[in-house]
Amino acid sequence: MYQPREQFHLQERSAVEMAASTLSLERIIGILRRQWPVIATVVGVALAICLVYLLTATPMYTANTRILMDTRQTQVLDKDNGTNNALIDPGFVDSQVEIITSDDLIRSVVRRLNLTADPEFNGDDPGLLGALIGKVIGLFGSDGPASKERIERGTVAAVENNLKVERLLTTYVLSASFKSRDPDKAAKIANEIADAYIVGALDAKYQSTKRASEWLQQRSAELREQATASDRAVQTFKSQNNIVGTSRGLMNEQQLTDVNTQLIQARASTAEAKARLDRIDAITDKDLAQPTVTDALNNPVITRLRAQYLDLQAQYSDWSARYGKTHQASINLASRMEELRKSIADEVKRIGDAYRSDYEIAKSRETSLEENLKNLVSQAGNTGQAQVKLRDLESAADTYRNLYNSFLEKQQQAMQNQSFPISESRIISTAVKPDRKSSPKTILSLIGALFGGLCFGLGAAFAREMLSDVLRAPTEVEEEIGVKCLGVLPAIGTKAMGLPKLRGSRSQDGAPAEPSGQLSRYVIDHPFSRYAETMRNIKVSIDLARLSREVKVIGIVSSLPKEGKTTVSANFAHLTAFTGKRVLLIDGDLHTRSLTRELDPTAKSGLLEALKNPQSVGHQIRRSAETGLDFLPSFAVSRMVNSADIMASKAMADLLTLLRNEYDYIVIDLAPVMPVTDAKAISHLVDAYIYVIEWGRTTRTALQESLSSSEGIQKKVLGAVLNGANPKMLKRIEGYKGSHYNAYYVEGA
Repeated sequence: MYQPREQFHLQERSAVEMAASTLSLERIIGILRRQWPVIATVVGVALAICLVYLLTATPMYTANTRILMDTRQTQVLDKDNGTNNALIDPGFVDSQVEIITSDDLIRSVVRRLNLTADPEFNGDDPGLLGALIGKVIGLFGSDGPASKERIERGTVAAVENNLKVERLLTTYVLSASFKSRDPDKAAKIANEIADAYIVGALDAKYQSTKRASEWLQQRSAELREQATASDRAVQTFKSQNNIVGTSRGLMNEQQLTDVNTQLIQARASTAEAKARLDRIDAITDKDLAQPTVTDALNNPVITRLRAQYLDLQAQYSDWSARYGKTHQASINLASRMEELRKSIADEVKRIGDAYRSDYEIAKSRETSLEENLKNLVSQAGNTGQAQVKLRDLESAADTYRNLYNSFLEKQQQAMQNQSFPISESRIISTAVKPDRKSSPKTILSLIGALFGGLCFGLGAAFAREMLSDVLRAPTEVEEEIGVKCLGVLPAIGTKAMGLPKLRGSRSQDGAPAEPSGQLSRYVIDHPFSRYAETMRNIKVSIDLARLSREVKVIGIVSSLPKEGKTTVSANFAHLTAFTGKRVLLIDGDLHTRSLTRELDPTAKSGLLEALKNPQSVGHQIRRSAETGLDFLPSFAVSRMVNSADIMASKAMADLLTLLRNEYDYIVIDLAPVMPVTDAKAISHLVDAYIYVIEWGRTTRTALQESLSSSEGIQKKVLGAVLNGANPKMLKRIEGYKGSHYNAYYVEGA
């Protein structure tokens, strides 16, 4: 009966889900066994292509030169700039790679070495493949003979294709490799490219320095004129605004400072004169003969008059005491004393007048200085406004002067560097003649071809398997429809048996037909073959099923025509009958009746007549004298339109009921499931089905569709059998069983 997949206890294995199929390790090994000819073919083709390439390819030789980027060489003239240890920008090194591979540099090398006349680069000797491509391109038209410019462009492109420039890791070293058919030419061109790069760098540096020097010279002349004009504007402005400078600054500023100093001194003198005048005025009303007055004045005249006055006063005191105040001598002394007083007063008055005169003079001088200061301050304000603009003019003049000096200095440096022969690069490794070819690399090419062939071969093998929708292994059958696979029947066509072909006839398996009766009794003629042993396995499976339920009526079906179910039915019936069992084989395919044409082509009656009168079935049955197999053929003048109704009729049920009592096994060769419905119609009368699947041809989709369309068949399928397997491929698939697995089979006996 139909068994769901979950009822099988298969060994657990790791698998990878791919699309709708499971790719397990066992399946991978199976694919490799089945498809190893494909893999071997692809690998062989790849190796053959590689060998042809190695034999026809022109040997190429590669010469290598190395260039170091070192900007410290350009700092010879400027050792104190503090940039000797500066790192080079990686982008600068990468830019040099593009410079070396530029068209202009390669063109200069082509012209210098006259490579346009070299057949290797100008296209005169393109090789076999190049000539073939040229012929094909020529079929679509040509522009006529190539011009010199076109030839030169082609030569430059060819040289660029053979040139490879790269940076070595993270260093500042560039590796330039050139390949050519001639080793001497490869070294020569590589060195010429390196020299052209160095010379080009020097020339570019010279040209850039020259252009910079010319520009600096022009700019310096402009700045010189601007600086001169700015200085002239400063002097003109000073003249217009009476701004005169001295060693201590501007003249008006110096005058203002001096007047201010003099004013301060004048004010001090005025205050001093005023103080003396006030002192004279304060002592005028006092006794001028008093010591405090004379000491305050500190005048020698007053001091002398006071000394005389004091002497007369002492004498007067003496005389007035001696002679009396009325004495003429005393009166004379008093008169002389009064005269001295008047003299002192006159002297004090004279001093006061002198002090007053000094005060007036000091005050007048102070006033004059104040007026002068005011005038200078007013003039200084006007000058200050002019100085603001003057400072702007002087600042502009200084700026232009500094710029002019700076550009003049740079111009001198540029003129010195213009002819300084130092480049930022230098050659550290000169290309030498290579002593061995660089391509094609024989070992690497063979390894690559082998590896590539394996990859493509495996890809092709797995693609064929994954894209293939057919079944080739019992495990695939069990995984696909969930029933046991009872075995794999090898193909038993003419080639397998070594018999002569019959012109114009073919078996139901699609192979050339055997002589009548040969395929149907293959198990009898070859009892020790694998085909016969697989049939025995089918019988054993049926016998085991009979232990638990009645299994007498056995239907042999397939999804599509030409899958070999007729041959399987005949051989199974012959094998079972040969064991002594009572076996009836019925041709239940009322559409083609292929079993009748093979076993009893002369029959004129059979199943249809037995259905009309079940009691007369014995007259319709033919028996094999050798195996004792009973055969009920089918005969009809034309194809029947109601075959399904006949197969599902009560007459068929009555006939099978009658036959169950007479036979141990009733084998019915039924029509395929998908084209017609006969097998579905009779499913309620059949005890078990053996499902025949053509090895390597029946698709999974067809198998699933045919089984899913009939639940009655699903429930009663006892097992499936793969039929028509390629014996050679079968050996590859079952290689895991060992080389002695087929030792028990004798295909020729």
